[in-house]
Amino acid sequence: MLTAIIDYESGNLHSAEKAFQRMAHEVGGGTVVVTGDADVVARADRVVLPGDGAFPACAAALRGQSGLFDAMVEAVEHRGRPFLGICVGMQLMATWGREYEDTKGLDWIGGEVVKITPSDPRLKVPHMGWNDLVIDNPHPVLEGIKTGDHAYFVHSYHFRVTDPADRLAHVDYGGDVTAIIGRGTMLGMQFHPEKSQKTGLTLIGNFLRWKP
Repeated sequence: MLTAIIDYESGNLHSAEKAFQRMAHEVGGGTVVVTGDADVVARADRVVLPGDGAFPACAAALRGQSGLFDAMVEAVEHRGRPFLGICVGMQLMATWGREYEDTKGLDWIGGEVVKITPSDPRLKVPHMGWNDLVIDNPHPVLEGIKTGDHAYFVHSYHFRVTDPADRLAHVDYGGDVTAIIGRGTMLGMQFHPEKSQKTGLTLIGNFLRWKP
């Protein structure tokens, strides 16, 4: 069992690599590698797409490595490999990103990524720090996770889904902010599971054991 964390130069992946490797060891989840090699992604059993920074820059960086991008699309769209997007990696699953300019996403889950606009002017953007999850829809990867469990966020834009069934969890930050999305073999988390202590490690372990 091989899990590939895609490296397309979108940030420091060291903490994510360590968290996934730790949970792979604990749950018997096989091998975890950070890679920019299209051949490794093509043969991976699970694919993880992280992302830090602005939506347009991450989209351009990912599409700019055509072999890597094509291998990811083939693995996820055509072979049905379990997929997890993290932070901007989750946002890239949307139909559109509205950060700075309109940028086409992967359109794996319908919706758009828009700026967070809290109803309370005292709430600052970016949304940064710990916040409590509210579970909207059940999912195997949420096993052991309940409303009130907290996760660590750092973002100014959020995923507004078209179909409420695709939103698995949200947080309240002067209004609903999408935290976890999912459809079919695909999942996304706006927060950083590798920085979210017990909650994040539980979710990583569940993903590595998930058999959709």
